[in-house]
Amino acid sequence: MGVPTSLGVLPNGYAGKGTAPQGESASVEWTAKYGLVGMAAFDDPKMLTDGMNSAGVSVHALYMPNGCCVYPEYKGDGTDLSELDVIAYLLGTCGSVADVKAAASDMNVWGMDPGIGFAPPLHFLVHDAGSSIAIEFHEDGIRIVDNPTGVGTNAPYLDWHLINLNNFVGLQPTVPHSIDSLGESLAGFGQGQGTMGMPGDYTGPSRFIRAAAIVAMSDVPADSSAAEMQTLHALNAFDIPLGLIREESNGTLVDEVTVWITISNLTDKRYSYRTAGDPAVYVVELDDVDFTAPARTVAMSWNADFTPVKV
Repeated sequence: MGVPTSLGVLPNGYAGKGTAPQGESASVEWTAKYGLVGMAAFDDPKMLTDGMNSAGVSVHALYMPNGCCVYPEYKGDGTDLSELDVIAYLLGTCGSVADVKAAASDMNVWGMDPGIGFAPPLHFLVHDAGSSIAIEFHEDGIRIVDNPTGVGTNAPYLDWHLINLNNFVGLQPTVPHSIDSLGESLAGFGQGQGTMGMPGDYTGPSRFIRAAAIVAMSDVPADSSAAEMQTLHALNAFDIPLGLIREESNGTLVDEVTVWITISNLTDKRYSYRTAGDPAVYVVELDDVDFTAPARTVAMSWNADFTPVKV
């Protein structure tokens, strides 16, 4: 299942400190205003790759390979965080996207190898109930980019994806009418003709277009519960079955797979997830979490079966 992952919980009042390289000690220090939950790597509740806080802010780390993430060097001036400290810091201290913009502008995010052989290249998508941004690491420094679509995938940088949307202005939810052309009456062979040309592969650029189209063309949900279910259906369009994508790593073919998905309900403060080996959707009600208890991790279900029904 790749990097070992559990459900992490950090309380309000948590005293955080950014990771520093071996032999160094200066880094960002903070006291959390907000409790948070998220996906914790290596059973470390501070080493988060996804999460949301009790104020209704979510942050998501997305992979950015092929030179689309350039971390700066560690400075040692008290502004440093490793890439896997970013989510704990931002969600612990920020109650809105505006707060994140202010906090992120002062971060120096250096690349740490957490035990996988390299520092994972990342960018961060941040949402509150009304806005979204991307935090990216360019050769000339950190960039904070407003994201009007609320959509994010992987490489390349967000501004490229937004420009690429112009290549797909013809996508539409309605089935086009038949036309008379060249002496023939021409019509599509079935429903979905308006989505002809929507990319179906699993590259970052294609998934961005597919996600943007699904968000733009889907009905506006009637309520928060319907929004969660609609989001689940949307995420199903990006699920990667085992064996569909393989990449060589150290001479071995490694399967790319959707290890887990999450849904952050930022208005009702609900954090939902599903894992690759368990089709059930699990929900954390943030209002019910004891954010006065110490930082901790909770094991997630990775192996389960379909629910039997007697008929």
